[in-house]
Amino acid sequence: MAGRIPQAFIDELIARADIVEIIGSRVPLKRAGREYKACCPFHDEKTASFWVSPDKQFYHCFGCGAHGTALGFLMEYDRLPFPEAVEDLAGRLGLTVPREISGASGSSPGGAAAGPDETAPLYELLAKVADFYSAALQRSERARAYASQRGLTPATVELFRIGYASDSWNDVLRRFGEREQERRTLLAAGLIIERERSGDAGSSGSGSDAYYDRFRDRLMFPIRDTRGRVIAFGGRVLGSGEPKYLNSPETALFHKGKELYGLYETRLARRPLKRLLLVEGYMDVVRLHQAGVTDAVATLGTATTAEHLHRAFRLVSEVAFCFDGDRAGRAAAWRALQQALPEARAGRELRFLFLPEGEDPDSLVGREGGERFAARLDSALPLSEYLVAQLGEQADVSHADGKAHFVALVRPLLEKVTPGVYRELLLDRVAAALGLPAQRLQQWLASPETPGAAPTRAAPAPVSSTPAPGRQFGRGSLVTQAITLLLHFPAAALAVDASQRLQLSQLGQPGVAVLLALLEQLGASPAATMAQTLERWRDRPEYRRLSELAASEPLVPDESAAGQELSHAVARLLDAELRRRLEVLIEKARAQTLDESEKLELQALSVAQTRVGGP
Repeated sequence: MAGRIPQAFIDELIARADIVEIIGSRVPLKRAGREYKACCPFHDEKTASFWVSPDKQFYHCFGCGAHGTALGFLMEYDRLPFPEAVEDLAGRLGLTVPREISGASGSSPGGAAAGPDETAPLYELLAKVADFYSAALQRSERARAYASQRGLTPATVELFRIGYASDSWNDVLRRFGEREQERRTLLAAGLIIERERSGDAGSSGSGSDAYYDRFRDRLMFPIRDTRGRVIAFGGRVLGSGEPKYLNSPETALFHKGKELYGLYETRLARRPLKRLLLVEGYMDVVRLHQAGVTDAVATLGTATTAEHLHRAFRLVSEVAFCFDGDRAGRAAAWRALQQALPEARAGRELRFLFLPEGEDPDSLVGREGGERFAARLDSALPLSEYLVAQLGEQADVSHADGKAHFVALVRPLLEKVTPGVYRELLLDRVAAALGLPAQRLQQWLASPETPGAAPTRAAPAPVSSTPAPGRQFGRGSLVTQAITLLLHFPAAALAVDASQRLQLSQLGQPGVAVLLALLEQLGASPAATMAQTLERWRDRPEYRRLSELAASEPLVPDESAAGQELSHAVARLLDAELRRRLEVLIEKARAQTLDESEKLELQALSVAQTRVGGP
């Protein structure tokens, strides 16, 4: 894709979106005064605790704490990454998402936007070719018979848009590549291949003769992104030819190490998505979905990558790998474990399911049905148990030599795990397998005698954007109160003038930097709603804390009162700093160590203190 989405466009998107309409299309909302309520879609409940505010363009559940903007709801409910949520919302409003030119500032509203999306012709072409393949399937009795033989129902064929590439070298080429520019687009989409040219210039093909179709005599599986757009194809040969499966090459739209086949269809199932079941092939995914196991997705002709796992864990907290029970399946599982270790942490689950030897998900679900297959997941091994079991097959821990070997094997694996709670618990499990106290194992792992040894460290404490506890006035510190007021009533920022903002910039109190940034931002580019303000902070570390404050009850009833309250809070902050500095100078004066500049400062502060009411 092109560059970053301009903040000015996101502001416009949030201003034009109707959060009640967006959420109401998925969740039955009932009006309750100026707001709307429903049973929360993110947790089970019988009494409505999910509220939507059209004024603030914000939702909040008082039961589970879920909250956010219209974009946040699409990301949470539809399991969309942020850019795709923006694309989805823009599409609903009939807007085209602009992109900033590479190298332009990502944070300045109104940054220069790139020209028309160069990928648009590819999306358009791939959609047409998918329809072409779909129609070809209906015309081919042989292809339909093969699909039926594999157990695919017409409904499943339609859901996955399965088609057929005829046994021809140029069907797609003739239909979509009459002109050279069209052939170049087909080439860029990975649908045709350019013939090798011989050394004799006169012998090379010209026009359409210079190319041929990539896919021939194959059942075709469109690969779709999470918005449902076709980005590539996978083809399964109908007979016994090789390769059995053929994928599109890497293109501007398709990166096989990133995409998961079936993820779009998984989202369409509209069930609470708690887990992704990662299998190996298109047919596995299709047959599992047909049997009701709608959380199945597959990698695309490649081993599981870190990017696959990053993507999965943005959507769910549990990933289950499913492998054939043969030697190749177990080797693939071990490779998957090594990729998964850096993603293992508290709050996530990684499990491994091994099928009976000779079975794959396609054949097994066809034989025993979806319910029995899903029940197998209950016996899937957690990552910790699989790791211990595999290493136990390589090292006999009944004697000292075997234990030392086990430690040598496990050390590089443990080093892949992010320090934190999960790593500590995994260390405990490994220690238990060795029959050792966890502390002794940590000493062994940290021993310099073995190359690569490194001490186990606790996870570094995260830097919090929450103001540190200090002088309290009602709900939180003065800084917290001021930030909360700005979130609920962005127009209140006008109550703080430039001189006050300058004075605030001199304060070192925790949270003041965030308060000042909000004031500067809202002063330069006013926001109409809380949602607009929050979306400007989405990619910053303070976003989570700000969204929590946005979910709290407003401190005052309206914008006018908010301006007054904010003005008072800022005045009290500045007064507190004036008093603190005055006390420092007075104490220093008692020791007769003031220089001339400090004496002048003390005099000025004393006058200022008298003006605001005296010490």
